[in-house]
Amino acid sequence: MAELNETIHQTVRLRIMAALVTLAPDEEVEFTYLRDLLEVTDGNLGAHLRKLEEAGYIRINKAFVERKPRSYVSATADGRKVFAEHVAALESILKRK
Repeated sequence: MAELNETIHQTVRLRIMAALVTLAPDEEVEFTYLRDLLEVTDGNLGAHLRKLEEAGYIRINKAFVERKPRSYVSATADGRKVFAEHVAALESILKRK
């Protein structure tokens, strides 16, 4: 049986990855978009993004837009692969009889 990934299995991180893998590989979303989508606080989202970034599953691009700092987030190729494996593991569990 495929193994669940402990890093992305946590609810908020799983939701982050689900949102990011729906994007094209070269697309990214703004931090505030994710925060509002997931209905979490800045600090909570930041902590989860840090874990995913440390694991190499996401990339955070910091930039200035009209002299204001902005953070953009995207899934890495590794993150997409691990997410697909995690989903396969969940499906395997659901198909067991």
